[in-house]
Amino acid sequence: MSVALSIAKPADADTEGDLDLSLRDEIRMLGRVLGDTLRDQEGEAMFSLVEQVRRVSARFHREEDEGARHELELMLNGLGPDQTITLVRAFSYFSHLANIAEDQHLLRRTRADKASGAGPRPGTLEHALTHARAAGISVAELRNFFSKGLASPVLTAHPTEVRRRSTMTHEARIAELLAERSRLAPTPEELDAISEELRRRVLTLWQTNLLRKTKLTVLDEVANGLSYYDATFLRELPRLYAALEDRLAAIEGREDAPEVGCFVRTGSWIGGDRDGNPFVTSDVTKQTMRLQSSIAVRFYLDELLALGSELSISTIRVKVSDELLALVDSSPDHSPHRRNEPYRLAVTTIAARLKSTAFRLEVADLAGITEAPNAPPYASAAEFKADLDVIDRSLKANKSGAIARGKLRALRRALDCFGFHLAILDSRQSSDVHERCVAELFEVASPGTNYSGLPEGTRVAMLLRELTTARPLTSPFAKYSTETVGELDMLRTCARIHSIYGPQAMHTCIISKAESVSDMLEVALLLKEVGLVDPAGSSAIDIVPLFETIGDLRNAAKVMEQTFRLPEYRKLVDSRGGMQEVMLGYSDSNKDGGFVTSGWELYKAEIELIEVFKRHGVGLRLFHGRGGSVGRGGGPSYDAILAQPGGAVQGQLRITEQGEIISSKYSNPAVGRGNLEILAAATLEATLLSGDAKAPRDEYLSVMDDLSNAAFAAYRNLVYETPRFEDYFWESTVINEIATLNIGSRPASRKKTRRIDDLRAIPWVFSWAQCRLMLPGWYGFGSAVNQWLEKRPDGLPLLQEMYREWPFFRTQLSNMDMVLSKSSIAIASRYAELVEDRALRESIFGRIRVEHQDAIEALLKIAEQSKLLGSNPLLDRSIRNRFPYIDPLNHVQVGLLRKYRSSDTDERVLQGIQLTINGISAGLRNSG
Repeated sequence: MSVALSIAKPADADTEGDLDLSLRDEIRMLGRVLGDTLRDQEGEAMFSLVEQVRRVSARFHREEDEGARHELELMLNGLGPDQTITLVRAFSYFSHLANIAEDQHLLRRTRADKASGAGPRPGTLEHALTHARAAGISVAELRNFFSKGLASPVLTAHPTEVRRRSTMTHEARIAELLAERSRLAPTPEELDAISEELRRRVLTLWQTNLLRKTKLTVLDEVANGLSYYDATFLRELPRLYAALEDRLAAIEGREDAPEVGCFVRTGSWIGGDRDGNPFVTSDVTKQTMRLQSSIAVRFYLDELLALGSELSISTIRVKVSDELLALVDSSPDHSPHRRNEPYRLAVTTIAARLKSTAFRLEVADLAGITEAPNAPPYASAAEFKADLDVIDRSLKANKSGAIARGKLRALRRALDCFGFHLAILDSRQSSDVHERCVAELFEVASPGTNYSGLPEGTRVAMLLRELTTARPLTSPFAKYSTETVGELDMLRTCARIHSIYGPQAMHTCIISKAESVSDMLEVALLLKEVGLVDPAGSSAIDIVPLFETIGDLRNAAKVMEQTFRLPEYRKLVDSRGGMQEVMLGYSDSNKDGGFVTSGWELYKAEIELIEVFKRHGVGLRLFHGRGGSVGRGGGPSYDAILAQPGGAVQGQLRITEQGEIISSKYSNPAVGRGNLEILAAATLEATLLSGDAKAPRDEYLSVMDDLSNAAFAAYRNLVYETPRFEDYFWESTVINEIATLNIGSRPASRKKTRRIDDLRAIPWVFSWAQCRLMLPGWYGFGSAVNQWLEKRPDGLPLLQEMYREWPFFRTQLSNMDMVLSKSSIAIASRYAELVEDRALRESIFGRIRVEHQDAIEALLKIAEQSKLLGSNPLLDRSIRNRFPYIDPLNHVQVGLLRKYRSSDTDERVLQGIQLTINGISAGLRNSG
């Protein structure tokens, strides 16, 4: 059946209500296309079954109706494996298509704001600049911020992205088609063509396998991460800078637009993060950097080719500079047709040198370069940029400034952002591994030395003595364990990357589970062994502790205080520009202590770190290890950054982007540009405007301590102190089945046990999201508020005041509001039925049900809302519109889990479970 697609109204003609209506219409249209595809491919009976399941599921969600539950169970239990898989795929694809429509809706709203002349929305650089100017901040101060600042999204490979790249490519094209419908006012003929391609794309999606058949390798993960550079970063970052430069020039009333500092830089852990991942070896890291560099080189070559085509300027018409002519002298192009086209000849000179550079970088084969030209390679990206600057200056000096603002401007800025390395690659390893390696080095060098058995003070003294000794601790004649050899090889690879690709390529060494001064010095010693730390006191790389657990967060300031008191370490800090980076772990602290306590301990740790760093005159750069979900520290980045304590953002900020959040933020170029702006704008505002933020009252801090202590006790009692809780968790969630998905190279647990302590935070949160409890995002809050109000019966107005006046508290509750809105205690009750021990099931789920209701009631009272998301109707509608399509997947998943766990050997049962995981994840969006 063909589908008649109506023309959407132009964005600038819509009111906000019209825009919301456009979103609903677009979702319905995509639903019709998917429905027609389902009818055509699977038959009318299957289409009717999908609709029937959707209606009954909606009734169950609204009323928790036992009749609806029974009806659903009868329908779903009566399905064959193939019917079940078709049903799951239908609901999964609807969620994917709804996500695309919502992204386009967001872009329409942004364009409508601009077209209407309304003030810029929070989270844009225009909004940040407007507020900065209103606060009396000069353009010179803004330029100084950009020259020294850093706002860096760091992509990680944490496995919660369950989609394949193939499906994401088709979805990207569907997004483009929706944009064309709404923005171009197509003719009827053009509309038919768009409609036809849209149907083709949905059909292709339907016929494409949703799941990977083989497990991802680390280099597969690297390739997936690099796809976002082609999709978004390589082009959108230069555009962001161009818009910012033009805006600053307009404020100053000048015609030229001087470049601002390259303060937004992308980073990556993919291929460098070996904490708990035995598959990240030195060779993998080397190949990772080669792949990254090849993407950059290939992009630059393509842009040079396009630039050469554009610069057909002839000296018959205009003059050129002498330095440009000098560049032309080295051109390998001797065609008489280009004798009077010096810019084209200059571009060929640059392209030839870049191709030679590809051989120096060892990426020529990956970049598709088969023969090395007779041209000197560039020693650095800065040298490459200098040649492009020659072209830029000549154009501007000879009445061609407008041309210089085109492709050349974008290429020059891309080179600033990405160099020859593309992304800053971090190295990360656990402190336990570092300790074992150092202990072995000491033991081999001086047999009988038991470094691991020494007290902390003695360790520190040994490390400092060795750190300032010129002779190496390692010996080429000694035999070391496989682990130590691997770690030293990795760090030698880091040093090699430094020398080949430049110091920006890999300049951060992160220590997981950092707990002491010796953890910091052990890394410094290992870096000295490979030449990245000099015994005289300089370092070529940042040594970054990661404080993860509640105990580590409470100890963070003390560790840094003790470390800064050591003159030997302080020299290393000073050699890095007097800046020390500290990473804070959200995921593990949440798994350790629950959402309330994790957020509060992170906040307090920041306050204490600010004081320590200020006392020692050291600059603080915080690296926030936020996850995608609220249960792992996620939530809106803009609000979270502005809710930091005053002084926590000192012009520089790094933040992890994980799992499915990467694709939701950066697979669409326009959406990606918006998310880059959010990070940049929030960093600017938190740095330059934080003086406007009121420090929290002492009374607020006291209340939060009380709430945190009670919430911590409730959470720990449930998760770590309740007998057989781990049995409940493993039986009532899909944790076992998640491990069968080929979505990541890293194991789900640190050890082969069922202990919650050994489970990684990502599958922990992902599992609770799948069963719709979202427990890590709220548990303990309700009982904490109730206990506090029992002691302070008149205290509710104070909590309400804290919500209104304190950004930290408001952001925490706002995130909890979203999580609770996505949860469903009714659906969660069906997962609880998977627990075989009835007494265990009723005991634990009964406690969870009560706490869930208490959390909702406490939140509504404090936020003064009549319902969840009462202050965010747009998000409320978005989530409610998804329930009829997410809920059936949950019901199907429960039935399939029963079959699979009863030893049903039909491989289609497991496939069905995996497909439901995909669909639920897509529907919830920030699920892991």
